[in-house]
Amino acid sequence: MNDLLTRRQMMTGMGILGLGLLAGCDGSTTALDFKYGKDLSNKIMGRTFKLTDTQGETKTLSSFRGLMPVVFFGFTQCPSVCPTALARAAQAKKMMGEEGKIMQVIFISIDPERDTPEILDAYVKQFDPSFVALRGTLEQTQQVAKEFGVFYEKVPIGDTYTMSHSATSYVFDTRGNLRLGLGPSLTAKQCAEDLLTVMEVC
Repeated sequence: MNDLLTRRQMMTGMGILGLGLLAGCDGSTTALDFKYGKDLSNKIMGRTFKLTDTQGETKTLSSFRGLMPVVFFGFTQCPSVCPTALARAAQAKKMMGEEGKIMQVIFISIDPERDTPEILDAYVKQFDPSFVALRGTLEQTQQVAKEFGVFYEKVPIGDTYTMSHSATSYVFDTRGNLRLGLGPSLTAKQCAEDLLTVMEVC
């Protein structure tokens, strides 16, 4: 954590205000220099989703304006990929210290048939109390996944099924601009460093 905070302080001392004005706080989406993740600043994805949270309230991207949304698609019966991604996000948030408070993890269910609001809420909260889960109808889920370019499919297993899906986490800045894609192979520390780069912009 000290390494991350030191990096943040150094960047601030180099004139982050000026960098922010050049790289995105004016609403532009200039490409950023990420060390580990994929720069998605030139992509238009995920801006129009409308889903329901576990309290029954409709949420859109603008519902999280002022925060740094980190969107991940998964399902609660996922054996490894989803819990690993959420645990990594929780660890990265802690590594970021005070800066991590604006990080908002959003878990979107690709299995609304089994992922009830109650199950989803309990699932994400075990990783961090601030994490939120969203769900929709089967049609809404397909539409949102398509908007993000996310692959998923139902895989039959005997008399039940599992879900196969892509595992990228999508990071938006505080103004709702898509900035970063974090792959499943990255460590929590690597994610934290790139997340701080997003924060240096807005």
